[in-house]
Amino acid sequence: MQSVRTLRCVIVDDNRPFMTIAALALERDGVSVVGTATSSADAMECLERLRPDVTLVDIELGGESGFDLAETIHRQQWAPALEVILMSAHDEHDFVNEVAASPALGFLPKMRLSGAAVRKVTGRCER
Repeated sequence: MQSVRTLRCVIVDDNRPFMTIAALALERDGVSVVGTATSSADAMECLERLRPDVTLVDIELGGESGFDLAETIHRQQWAPALEVILMSAHDEHDFVNEVAASPALGFLPKMRLSGAAVRKVTGRCER
């Protein structure tokens, strides 16, 4: 039987209490949260240093745009395999066109964030 490698994740969100809760939930679901960031600049430093498999990016990142951050990540030579999943407390229907136009792999509502949901979006579902 082939073992499944643990999915390594970074969470980028300006809401620290949410990040704490999300990290605990993801860790409980078998996703290793290797880092967190509250701004685009912090995120870029963290991602380049840690090289996670997936990054969860809040669409409304304080005064910054999660869509812009997804574009910036996508353009980095060191990040060709880094998958970005956008997330928001708002309904996914509010961002359908913007998510489709972005280089992000997909979208997850914050209320439905789980290890299983992340694995499903990335195509790394458990067997």
